[in-house]
Amino acid sequence: MAAERQATFRDVFAVAEFRVLFTSFGVFMIGETVKMLALSVLVYERTGSGLLAALAYVTGFLPHALGGLFLLALADRWPARALIVGYDLVRLAMVAVLATGVLSPAAMLGLVAVVGLFGPVSSASRTALLPEVLDGDAYVLGRSLLTVAAGGTQVAGFALGGLLLGLVGPYGALWLTALTCGLSALLVRVGLAARPARSQPTRARSARSWLTRSRLAPAATGATTTDEPVAAGGAVRETMRVNRQLLADRRIRGLLLAQWLPGSLLVGAEGVAVPYAADLGPGASAGVLLMAGAGGMLVGDLLVGRFVAPARRERWTPWLALLLGVPMLAFLAQPALVPAAALFAVATAGFAYQLGLARRFLDAVPEARRGQAFGLLSTGLMAAQGLAAAGGGALSEVVAPGVVMAIAGAASVAATLILWPVLNPAAARQPMRPGTVGAAADR
Repeated sequence: MAAERQATFRDVFAVAEFRVLFTSFGVFMIGETVKMLALSVLVYERTGSGLLAALAYVTGFLPHALGGLFLLALADRWPARALIVGYDLVRLAMVAVLATGVLSPAAMLGLVAVVGLFGPVSSASRTALLPEVLDGDAYVLGRSLLTVAAGGTQVAGFALGGLLLGLVGPYGALWLTALTCGLSALLVRVGLAARPARSQPTRARSARSWLTRSRLAPAATGATTTDEPVAAGGAVRETMRVNRQLLADRRIRGLLLAQWLPGSLLVGAEGVAVPYAADLGPGASAGVLLMAGAGGMLVGDLLVGRFVAPARRERWTPWLALLLGVPMLAFLAQPALVPAAALFAVATAGFAYQLGLARRFLDAVPEARRGQAFGLLSTGLMAAQGLAAAGGGALSEVVAPGVVMAIAGAASVAATLILWPVLNPAAARQPMRPGTVGAAADR
């Protein structure tokens, strides 16, 4: 891998199908952001309830987690293009119904929640399609660009949503969101090639048989297993079975934990940005802290993804993960707004550590399980981030917000040190010894 040529933006965007994935993903994210904002405003206007408005804003979170736990097998059992287009069309129908105003607020939330169950399936299918479109280091840079697109289009979506709410109101904003759903579906349908499903339903083989083959497969050379079938039966049963199989594999489990924990624990600090800014006094805005955090993450991903060679990027992985937590320890001193924003930006730049794990995770999972593996990664991230934010909020009831931020940083540092054997590529290539993460998890 050390001799692998480093990819450039030109290499990545020269691939027509990646341009389609990138553009359609950006359109999708803008539409989702505008939808959440418009729905929250609409529910508040009709009920006057701040709680219901907040629920409307985050109503996709729990369904996303549930869909990730029970429906991810569909990401490998259905062709990717058909699945992504189908989900966009279902979203279009849902938003059109919301925009008519015929549903009660409770029914609106219920409809969004039901459709949201299939969100992680579409997302997993899109992510698993990326290594089929981009090879080598271009795949890692492509993942970096999609992360940047997610953050950038969310910011654009909030700005556009606020403008649309002022110009055409929440119902008009929802109708325009329906147009983004149709545009995303059209881009994918026209711009992506038709590919068969990665796995076809067959009679189930035992979990022990699959695990034995996965451990004996040429994972150390970067090869993937392509002939593993998906068991016959319901998607719920199949998803739970394969999730257990993935988590039972020490290599995959270690890489999942390494991607879930160090960064997600930092979200506990972001969750108390509002009370921290309030403690600083008039003129301090939590928005400045959160924007600095988003900016640091985008810059980190761009710089590490584009300008750091693949082998060096992997060597830097544990040190970048350590960067997530160390700057947050300074919040014990309760810095003023500007230095606090700078600390946030430096810390979140460490999220680029995940780029050093991207190829290793791709190589570790069998190709026939790729969609579900990426979906499990996404679901675990959402769950860990939600728990960290809730934990930080609860802790802020008994200690100062600055202390909570420092605790979140310390927890991230501790997770990084515990996971160091997994994060360090040199150590990860050595045989697993007692005391490492995977061995400890087996005890």
